[in-house]
Amino acid sequence: MAELRDRAANPDKTKYKLAASIRECMKTTPVDKITVKDIVEGCGLTRQTFYRNFKDKYDLINWYFDKLVLQSFEQIGMGHTVGESLVQKFDFIRSEKAFFTEAFRSDDYNSVKEHDFELILQFYKKLLAGKMSRPLGEEMGFLLEMYCRGSVYMTEKWVLSGMKDSSREMSEKLVEAMPPKLDRLFRQYGLV
Repeated sequence: MAELRDRAANPDKTKYKLAASIRECMKTTPVDKITVKDIVEGCGLTRQTFYRNFKDKYDLINWYFDKLVLQSFEQIGMGHTVGESLVQKFDFIRSEKAFFTEAFRSDDYNSVKEHDFELILQFYKKLLAGKMSRPLGEEMGFLLEMYCRGSVYMTEKWVLSGMKDSSREMSEKLVEAMPPKLDRLFRQYGLV
């Protein structure tokens, strides 16, 4: 009954408890070896509660990623550039180093890498379509997809190699790597 009251007062409270538990598990166990049982035992919730909120552990990881990373990206075009938002994203990833190191190691179909790719691709498509008042054309769509895939790959490489570059250095590298036609489009709308 108390769990129901908590959910009504703060619908994400249970999700954050589960996220805190998996973060703890990830300090000692690879993501692929963590079970739902480990997660719920770590926070005193039930398996049923877990499955009411998430499909699987990767869904939980992706939810947590969304909650924190999307905050930085939602500011693009509203006073923040892509570069500034990437710095915030990398600062966040760095602040959750143990969590993201384990998350980026997983190659599951529902991994944070695949989720990050879909998240940023759809975000940029929506942002650009809104600025242009029409959907992206085929060529720009291709360039954007290629850029997003490469950005996620380089983010993974950065995370798994110990995050040696600063958040700003990583951001600058990713902005510099943008294909020229895509860069011109982003600059036209004040996004870089």
